[in-house]
Amino acid sequence: MNIPREAIPIDLGLYIKKQKVLVFSDFHLGYEEALQKQGILVPRFQFKDTVQRLEHIFSVCQKKKWSIKTIVINGDLKHEFGKISNQEWREILRLMDILLQHCKELVIVKGNHDIILDPIVKKRMEKGNVKLQPFYRAGSIVFTHGDILVDTLFDEKELKKIRTIIIGNEHPAVALQERGRVERFKCFLAGKYKDKTLFVLPSFQLLTTGTDVLREEILSPYLKQDLKDFGCWIVADDGNVLDFGMLKNVMKKR
Repeated sequence: MNIPREAIPIDLGLYIKKQKVLVFSDFHLGYEEALQKQGILVPRFQFKDTVQRLEHIFSVCQKKKWSIKTIVINGDLKHEFGKISNQEWREILRLMDILLQHCKELVIVKGNHDIILDPIVKKRMEKGNVKLQPFYRAGSIVFTHGDILVDTLFDEKELKKIRTIIIGNEHPAVALQERGRVERFKCFLAGKYKDKTLFVLPSFQLLTTGTDVLREEILSPYLKQDLKDFGCWIVADDGNVLDFGMLKNVMKKR
């Protein structure tokens, strides 16, 4: 399945040309502090690397002269479920400030990890161009985290107007084998959910690669189906996005 021309993967983000929307998903800021509480010590480099990847994406948009009206964070901006960690407070505010320099409005879609996110976002809502919503709709496109089906968000009349659904949540990845070496890569997926086009975004959480969609248990209800005819675009370590065709072709290379 080919990604439509108006939906352009840039590193770990997706740019929607017609609506001038740039969307990211699953930052999971605060992950290092959560690991530390479990006795797992990791260097805190994720936020620095995240900013560098974002700067690269913005530079690509600038060179292509693609203006950005709206940036959407499509769920799981934070990692802790039941509280806000010190790291989350610091890094989420800093991230919002960076993103607001590159768009006219910032929309944060609540994910299943974002139960207690409102107190942080409210710190920037006074600017008037920050929104925290259960989903975001731009024309016939719906951005939703991926843990709740659109069937429960819209009535039948509105569902008919939706042609494209963009989700995160799954952290899709695939493992490739070459000369006995197996390496896992984040990836975009594109396929169908009922009669609608479905895009699945890779996670922007840089400490882990994600779920191998060809081997591991699938979580998102949108992906509880045969995925072999889904398109797969792998994100290389340098941020380049490579078209690997359908997942059934990737399976043959393993």
